[in-house]
Amino acid sequence: MKIVLITGASRGIGRAIAKKLAESGYMVIANYNKSEEEAKELLKINNIEIYKADVTKREEVHKMVEYIISKYGKIDVLINNAGIDEYKLFTDITDEDWNKMINTNLYSVFCTTQEIVKYMIHEKFGCIINISSVWGIVGGSLETHYSASKAGINGLTKSLAKELGPSNIRVNAIAPGVIETDMNKNLTQDELKDLEYQTPLGKIGEPEDIAKCAKWLVEDNFTTGQVISPNGGWIIT
Repeated sequence: MKIVLITGASRGIGRAIAKKLAESGYMVIANYNKSEEEAKELLKINNIEIYKADVTKREEVHKMVEYIISKYGKIDVLINNAGIDEYKLFTDITDEDWNKMINTNLYSVFCTTQEIVKYMIHEKFGCIINISSVWGIVGGSLETHYSASKAGINGLTKSLAKELGPSNIRVNAIAPGVIETDMNKNLTQDELKDLEYQTPLGKIGEPEDIAKCAKWLVEDNFTTGQVISPNGGWIIT
């Protein structure tokens, strides 16, 4: 059985991926930090274990990884999903805003991956999927610090794929378009309808759409270094 760690898995896209993989026979460790009640709901699903850790703190990440290794002996798949968003004028972004965004969205990916990758190298096998955003590809107005953090994930993904390829470790990113999650709760119904109109497929994505993409990347054997953007054709690059 393959062992999967998903960060920020209590809600939204991370939760959908956790359910999809667990139901497909993978053993999933669903990391969470604050959303404890939502995380506990996942325990009703077979093959899911939850673990509380702040992935912006190296010590907590190290303890989580050591726990998984001591219990299961390996980590086959890492899905870096934990992240935050903020809608703010560039001139209003404070140092605190910037540092929180970069730490949560980008440093957590660096830290968690670095703690795990040594075990993957030893096993000569691994799959790393980083959840980015379409804004990391094209940039988003009023989301400069968010866009910068996700663009950083895309660069990290491509670079690490080249470095880890010889160790049979695949590294890819998924850059979703507009998905029906709490992260987009700042959008009004009119704004969502407008986005649907602008999307060639005429609809907003669901977390399940991203979960299906993640499952494919987990099971694929020849895709690495790619930033895949399921967005209904809203952005085509």
